[in-house]
Amino acid sequence: MNGVDLIKTRRSVRRYTDEVVSRELMTEIIDLAKNAPSWKNTQTVRYNVIYDAELIARIKDEALLDFEGNIKTLAQCQCLVVLSQVNKRCGYERDGSFTTSKGDRWEMFDAGIAAQTFCLSAWEKGVGSVILGIFDDAKVADIIGLAEGQTVAALIPVGFPKFTPDAVPRKSTEELISFK
Repeated sequence: MNGVDLIKTRRSVRRYTDEVVSRELMTEIIDLAKNAPSWKNTQTVRYNVIYDAELIARIKDEALLDFEGNIKTLAQCQCLVVLSQVNKRCGYERDGSFTTSKGDRWEMFDAGIAAQTFCLSAWEKGVGSVILGIFDDAKVADIIGLAEGQTVAALIPVGFPKFTPDAVPRKSTEELISFK
């Protein structure tokens, strides 16, 4: 698939078949996704791939802040990527100061780039995904035993799509663009 088609056809997929995405395929997807750009090439994003049904159930039951949409998605997902980031490297200088006025918020910017690159890589391989943002990051970190010095940035359920959702209407280019 070429880049234009990839961008135009990728959808947030919340319903999956029962077929499990293999470790080999997940490795291929992450091998593509690792090419996402990052602040000063710090490459601080980590992909914690969860296949353990008990861990996914615990996240669903204990860490989704009672958000029904995410609960429904995790209830039938067989593979969950917990995207995490190494703290205090992205956006920071060696002395601990910031070069950007964004401060520590640049970490999430890089995590967002990595998350979308992961989702596009998955879509290229026929795997659906959706980026979830409503969750208790400290609780998820505790449940999966996240390494010290990392923070959970996003939850990304993945699987083979039961169907491809229709595209939702987009704003016109004129609404989004401003020339000065």
